[in-house]
Amino acid sequence: MSSGSGTGGSRERVLARVRRALADVPAGERPQDVRVERGYLRVHGDRSTEETVGLLAENLADYRAVVHRTDPAGLEGLLVRLLAERGAQSVLVPPGLPPHWLASADPVRVHDREASTTRQLDAVDSVVTGCAVAIAETGTIVLDGGPDQGRRRITLVPDHHICVVRVPDQVVGSVPQALERLDPRRPLTWISGPSATSDIELDRVEGVHGPRTLEVVLVEGPED
Repeated sequence: MSSGSGTGGSRERVLARVRRALADVPAGERPQDVRVERGYLRVHGDRSTEETVGLLAENLADYRAVVHRTDPAGLEGLLVRLLAERGAQSVLVPPGLPPHWLASADPVRVHDREASTTRQLDAVDSVVTGCAVAIAETGTIVLDGGPDQGRRRITLVPDHHICVVRVPDQVVGSVPQALERLDPRRPLTWISGPSATSDIELDRVEGVHGPRTLEVVLVEGPED
């Protein structure tokens, strides 16, 4: 394929036009050299840790996520109960999920494999993951493909997602605070409630672009 065809060729043509447009702009005034003013509020209001976690739980529920609160000692039992209530026969497990989280759970473990097809992932009843950060002001959970979260697709295809958030370590008040913790080079997935979309008549449909059911477990307190 020649360099002037295909996606690569289009990209090079666009970049060449940008370079020509910037050719007569002094170096210190080029976009990459301009300092971005960041005097905006990083968080709205002065909240305690308890109030921040409470706001997170409130906004998660507002987005129709199901919120549970427990401590490290009760996490395993809670996960077992949630999977049993769902009737899950199989659960997808990221490679770095702490083994004790599901040590006594009955469902068959399905491991996160690159070779898994969409059809195979769709046949899994539930997926359990950790998270990178949770944002209180927006009720948003962010995944970054870490060891306890796995590939992005494993949380987009199965119909039931249980996400564990460590409190207070993984909870921030605002989006700017979250961005400070996240690596933009990683595959970031921002989740605000279960998958939902509406047509022109505003009829809400859930489960089109991700799980119909999102359960968030807030684990409060240090692990043993």
